Amino acid sequence: MAETRDTMIKRLRMRSMRRGIKEMDLILSAFADAHLADFSDEALMVYDQLLSENDHDIYGWVGGQLPTPAAYLDLVTQIATGAEGVTRPS
Repeated sequence: MAETRDTMIKRLRMRSMRRGIKEMDLILSAFADAHLADFSDEALMVYDQLLSENDHDIYGWVGGQLPTPAAYLDLVTQIATGAEGVTRPS
């Protein structure tokens, strides 16, 4: 049985809140609450894939310390906009 859109958003919000490091909990849960409901199905799938990545890598991408893979560049740029002050001083 295929996952409904609402179920997927709920699952992604939960995965955004329960990360390996607290900084990613804060960054991704705030982002998920603010944006996932407005995402296209394709964007939700990319976000789902991003959540499978290592937290330290995602944190480095969001903070600009590591180069972001092309597949995630637009998404990570959007996440980084809301992470100002969490990944680096504002």
